[in-house]
Amino acid sequence: MARPPGKPSLAPFGTTIFAEMTALATEHGAVNLGQGFPDTDGPRAMLDAAKAAIDGGRNQYPPGPGVPELLDAIAVHQSRFYGLTVDPRSEVLVTVGATEAIAATSLALCEPGDEVVTFEPYYDSYAASIALAGAVRRTSVLRFPDFAVDEESLRAAFSSRTRMVLLNTPHNPTGKVFTRAELDLICSLAREFDAWVVTDEVYEHLVFDGAAHVPVATLPEMWDRTLTISSSGKTFSATGWKVGWVSGPAAAVAAVRAVKQFLTFVGSGPFQPAVAVALGLDNSVYAGLSSSLEAKRDLLVAGLQSAGLEVSVPGGTYFVVADAAPLGAVDALAFCRELPARAGVVGVPVSVFHDDVDAARTLVRFAFCKKDEVLREAVERLSRL
Repeated sequence: MARPPGKPSLAPFGTTIFAEMTALATEHGAVNLGQGFPDTDGPRAMLDAAKAAIDGGRNQYPPGPGVPELLDAIAVHQSRFYGLTVDPRSEVLVTVGATEAIAATSLALCEPGDEVVTFEPYYDSYAASIALAGAVRRTSVLRFPDFAVDEESLRAAFSSRTRMVLLNTPHNPTGKVFTRAELDLICSLAREFDAWVVTDEVYEHLVFDGAAHVPVATLPEMWDRTLTISSSGKTFSATGWKVGWVSGPAAAVAAVRAVKQFLTFVGSGPFQPAVAVALGLDNSVYAGLSSSLEAKRDLLVAGLQSAGLEVSVPGGTYFVVADAAPLGAVDALAFCRELPARAGVVGVPVSVFHDDVDAARTLVRFAFCKKDEVLREAVERLSRL
């Protein structure tokens, strides 16, 4: 008899929690604060540029590394916001969203048995990408409500087999923005153990309360060991376009490109020039997107608190984490599966992003990247609990 189908290392990864919760939202007519996508479109100039690209015949394979104007725009963006000098032809690679960038980078850097240090809770594709590479996941837990880095735990995650640190800041699902001191600690350990740092910075422009995003690549002695991943989807509210990128030292980017060409080859043809337009928009556009989300954050945080939940106020991203224990939750997964029927609202249990499930036993993630009226309706429904 033939060996059963499927890759054993991916056996723990079934249907994602997002698909399950979205199905429950549809079944019960619930307000879906589970999956992190906006319900409004991005800048008009970007949308019009995509239409023009389609009408202009840019519908075939784009160049493997990305269209020249987008590569240039990414390099200019890194200089404009962070003072980084990046060669657009050798130090930038366009990917099919940040998800492909994470997978291709993991496959490019890691061999079976290598170890990857990351923080939990972690975005679910991290664990899957590490498993695909045959690498071993080593984690340090960020704990509610402040999600501060625990130095002892982090140091214990490193070893002589550490190949890569996979870092997400601003952080999904917690909304945490890592402090400069925390980043310095991570970088010092990466240098000590000669590890690469791969930074997922897709929420780089969605930080609140006057805080500033600090790219790891800008820190002392880190450019030569850092690959930076970002995406247009979150910044410009175009998650379905799947236009991401990797930037960093030429040899490392070339290694990622060698993998990427056998995953998707290329993608997002007419959207790439449109994203180039978006990246060049005025600072006021970037600030407007951030301030709009900050106001939505405040609306949802206040509503969740008034409904009786303990809330960790996020410093960035699309998400807020709340403790549902005051509402009687003893297990967030069961609570979230029941919530659409009970209250007509969908959230995501944070425990599904954990190895240490007990660290997030009653925590729920809600997305606030929705229209204000949607957020108000969700809060009203939750308050009836």
